Amino acid sequence: MRIVIAGGHGQIALRLERLLAARGYEVAGVIRDPAQGNDLRAAGAEPVLCDLESATVEHVAGILQGADVAVFAAGAGPGSGIERKETVDRDAAVLFADAAERARVRRFLMVSSMGADAHHEGDEVFDAYLRAKGEADDHLRTRLGLEWTILRPASLIDDAGTGLVRLEARTGQGVVPRDDVAAVLAELVETPATAGLTLELTSGSTPVPVAVKDVAGN
Repeated sequence: MRIVIAGGHGQIALRLERLLAARGYEVAGVIRDPAQGNDLRAAGAEPVLCDLESATVEHVAGILQGADVAVFAAGAGPGSGIERKETVDRDAAVLFADAAERARVRRFLMVSSMGADAHHEGDEVFDAYLRAKGEADDHLRTRLGLEWTILRPASLIDDAGTGLVRLEARTGQGVVPRDDVAAVLAELVETPATAGLTLELTSGSTPVPVAVKDVAGN
């Protein structure tokens, strides 16, 4: 199975690449800075250079050709302004979804955010971020050629993962280690029965594989 991850040098993406490579999958990470390539190789992933803020759908579809799963884990990151929330968190996500559909990728995972809402009000940068993520999520839901799952983690922390989570359509606010977000994504890659679901994620008391199996069966 070939899995292509947008935002391949992100904190969640690097963790996910390690997990997927350890499971024997062929993993590629899309990055725009060639200096990041060695970090991806160390994680077991093939670095692919592409700036999603300036690329065309056709170019990205070429990168995704032959992939079984596409994961959007890119983000403008803290310290970025409203404009980059729109060009990365919204526009790049839209581009990646459109390219995946064009390349006939079957499975698509979107790393979104708890509280994402295209109609979220407010003028602060975080308000713009939640709108951008919500707009990207809404667009993904229109891509009929994709078996998509949207994952909306709570506030991210760098504590070591526990492997215990709460994964539901609505969990309420909380926190979750990046390790556990990556672990859930790895399980979602292997669980196409979660297609069509938007799931919130916090730390909890259920082992990751069981939590994913439970939502897939509902």
